[in-house]
Amino acid sequence: MELKDIKAIIDLMKKNSITEFELEEKDSKLRLKRGIGGNMPVAQNDDSQQFISPPNPISSIPQTIQSASAPAIANSGEIDIKSPMIGTFYRSPSPESASYVEVGTEVNSETVVCIIEAMKVMNEIKSEVRGVVTQVLIENGKPVEFGQPLFKIRPA
Repeated sequence: MELKDIKAIIDLMKKNSITEFELEEKDSKLRLKRGIGGNMPVAQNDDSQQFISPPNPISSIPQTIQSASAPAIANSGEIDIKSPMIGTFYRSPSPESASYVEVGTEVNSETVVCIIEAMKVMNEIKSEVRGVVTQVLIENGKPVEFGQPLFKIRPA
């Protein structure tokens, strides 16, 4: 993959608030991860094991964005899982598949709760908290805004 392609992907990540991107081709694998709190983004190409810092680094995520995408505790003691980006909300990996979570499902910080599609990229959204799903706030296939609550979780 050429450096100009990596730069284009970084620009798309920046414009769409995407924090991780991974691309696998026949003979190579590229993984980009945006830094939070001032860390530089890093590109890793598994073929050569080289690390590349892009010439135009992505700035750190502003505090308002960090707080909007992090789970928030509601007045009832429940935690909101909010959308980290603008896109289309999907409850399952495909139309034929079962939903990732339902009301009553126990989740942990690594549990995938939904997918948000942004610019033809499917982004898995993780719970980031431990607890039980008490509400699904968005209908499958509907658009979501940045910071919009998707689920309510009762902490465990």
